[in-house]
Amino acid sequence: MMEKVKHCAETGFVETPTSKIHFCIDGARNSDWIILSNSLGANLNMWNDQIPLLSSKFRVLRYDTRGHGGSSTPNGRYTFDDLCFDVMQLMDHFEIESTVFMGLSMGGMTGLGLGLQFPQRFSKIVCADGRADAPEVFRNMWDDRISKVHDGGLQAIVDGTIQSWFTSDWIERNPSHVAEIKNMVLSNDAEGYVGCCYALKELDYLKELPRLTVPVLYVGGDQDKGASPEVMSNMAEATPNATYVKIRDAAHVANINAPERFNAAIQNFLDI
Repeated sequence: MMEKVKHCAETGFVETPTSKIHFCIDGARNSDWIILSNSLGANLNMWNDQIPLLSSKFRVLRYDTRGHGGSSTPNGRYTFDDLCFDVMQLMDHFEIESTVFMGLSMGGMTGLGLGLQFPQRFSKIVCADGRADAPEVFRNMWDDRISKVHDGGLQAIVDGTIQSWFTSDWIERNPSHVAEIKNMVLSNDAEGYVGCCYALKELDYLKELPRLTVPVLYVGGDQDKGASPEVMSNMAEATPNATYVKIRDAAHVANINAPERFNAAIQNFLDI
């Protein structure tokens, strides 16, 4: 599941004014586009279980968020404006006028920012296992996470990451996958990870959701503690043209934890 990208028709890098973004493209050249955005600590391989489904209809552009995977790590703290800027640079490079966007956790939050800032460029958005705000308890959590990474590197947070991403029974049943995913987390740049933590700490889209006009599917695991069903259903209620689907027996990274149920949920929304 987390092995090196396979069957990627095109891969490379896009140079932007602030970073170098690693990408991978699958699917037919004449198809409509969909862009996939990874969670904090992951890379574009996190979507491997979705590629066969998505590439049957779309031209699929996956990329590594700055500070992750093969992308570069600009200096300093990042904001969601920075993460959205990188996506718009990718779209302009590939001359994508309009696209579907799907992201999970940090990637889903990036999608909300894009939909709010550039609604004319996005036909649909899937926000998976994401929040739209950072209340005090979450801000404190990010401060703690940043401190741990500064003191002990990504090794200091990898076990806790696995426990939050997946249900305990999935972890027990899939030791080889867990090992691969740990390697994926540890392969990221620690400073890039911290830079993205600062973006998450300042997340503040919740009050803006009533003006988000792009159709949105909110989807998330029923055991997700970071973006709980209550949080995501409230986001869907606040968004004018949105629905929420809960994924059974899944935690924070539902697309890996329960790929068949996740794929079924997005299939209806994306008309595949």
